[in-house]
Amino acid sequence: MDITGAVALVTGANRGLGRQFAAALLERGAAKVYAAARNPESVDLPGVVPLKLDVTDPESVRAAAAAASDVTLLVNNAGSFTGASLLDGSLEDIRLEMETHYFGTLAVTREFAPTLERNGGGAVLNVLSVLSWFTVPQVAAYSAAKSAAWSLTNGLRQELAPQKTLVTALHVGYMDTDMARHVDGPKEDPAVVAGLALDGVEQGRFEVLADDLSRTVRAGLSGDLTGLYPALVS
Repeated sequence: MDITGAVALVTGANRGLGRQFAAALLERGAAKVYAAARNPESVDLPGVVPLKLDVTDPESVRAAAAAASDVTLLVNNAGSFTGASLLDGSLEDIRLEMETHYFGTLAVTREFAPTLERNGGGAVLNVLSVLSWFTVPQVAAYSAAKSAAWSLTNGLRQELAPQKTLVTALHVGYMDTDMARHVDGPKEDPAVVAGLALDGVEQGRFEVLADDLSRTVRAGLSGDLTGLYPALVS
């Protein structure tokens, strides 16, 4: 897909990786970039079109699709991170992770799929994570939702292929954003990650592994579980 001249919509575009996606799309010559956020007044990037969108609210999703009927590239980036424990964390927090990453991505994609088809097919880019494939207790609720979103992405890719809509998955580890501010250690530059992901869309790729950590964990899925989880060895 050629991003020059495309009409893109980025969910969660008011900060972090989403804001970097919107900026990169403008730099690459997109004709229009809808910067979607629950609070569109928080969008401060010049040149974009702020759009109200809460991916967990079906009415909000329908209204956004009606307002942005010219979209040819959908970037499902909106996220949440509650840090809830699976055993004793709030079930509301755990449900929020699934509502945002799985049901939210599904709802937005379902609503915009006919739009993409009418406009020639286009592409969907789903922001996933290395935590789609790996987890630890501190991020288990988030990982479960991202894992579900990975399976969702693989299913949508096949269902949208007949209408010539490309579905690309982005996997990446920790980035230098608010969501990972509690993490010590190396973090990827979200501007670089956004660029790599858009490169993948332009190249027609199904999957983009944006860092060494993602590539290492992806390769480790074919081995014994103790390779990824050495603490399981007693």
